[in-house]
Amino acid sequence: MKYFRGSWFNRVDPIITGWMHNYGLLLLRISVGIVFLWFGVLKFFPGVSAAQDLAIRTIQLLTFNLVPETVIINGLALWEVIIGIGLISGKFMRETLLLLFLQMIGTFTPIFLFPSEVFNYIPYAPTLEGQYIIKNIVIISAAIVLGGSLRSYSKKTL
Repeated sequence: MKYFRGSWFNRVDPIITGWMHNYGLLLLRISVGIVFLWFGVLKFFPGVSAAQDLAIRTIQLLTFNLVPETVIINGLALWEVIIGIGLISGKFMRETLLLLFLQMIGTFTPIFLFPSEVFNYIPYAPTLEGQYIIKNIVIISAAIVLGGSLRSYSKKTL
């Protein structure tokens, strides 16, 4: 333990944590944006996205089969691409985060509509599709952090 308390650690630690402080939010915003842009673009190509079929069936069920499949998948693809571009550019962040949170509600819907496809053993052993959905907890947390950074708060105002 003494090694980590020595002068080397005390010199390097502020540099590393300072860099993280200065660039963490930017990297978080851009990395989540890349994920949305990438996954959104995949949905424009039939059969390429792992989540495509489950997403289509979920939205069909929620819209009583009134929306054609091509409109569903292309609309979802466009939605995700817009979120990705918004996050990467840093423009219209409030609107982008609103779209993100609305999309996240939709991504968790299959857990309730198609639990046997989301879990091998309900509720503790998710399928690959279930893992795809559950990882969105991290995206939601990242979006909360990004949203919280849109204003400067001091402890006095909280």
